[in-house]
Amino acid sequence: MWTIMAIGVAVANAILLVSFAEQNRLKGATAPEAARAAAAERLRPVLMTSLAMTAGMVPMALAFGQGSEETAPLGRAVIGGLAVATVATLFLLPMVFGLVQRNASTGTRSLDPEDPDSKWFEQSSEVVR
Repeated sequence: MWTIMAIGVAVANAILLVSFAEQNRLKGATAPEAARAAAAERLRPVLMTSLAMTAGMVPMALAFGQGSEETAPLGRAVIGGLAVATVATLFLLPMVFGLVQRNASTGTRSLDPEDPDSKWFEQSSEVVR
């Protein structure tokens, strides 16, 4: 259960970072610049989320209480996993985003006729009038 929670926090942080990087890229920044700016902008929320879960796991990792010696390794593993996931989110993910999105277009692929960025927008608005 704790593994699923730790992975959930890591994925939520990654989604947060990638969505901000994509917004920056669509505003005109190059992919590496967009990724670096997103990591800088989202540093505090990512750290707050990870540190909150880590702080919640500390009592479990320190094995306070009767019978808690059995669950202490699990707490330590979750704390270590969160630390690695946080570092990967803040350093590795922006590098991968910059490499993958370097040559990607910024045009929309929307087929929604009501989307102003869609290539079908003008045609559908003329038909309705």
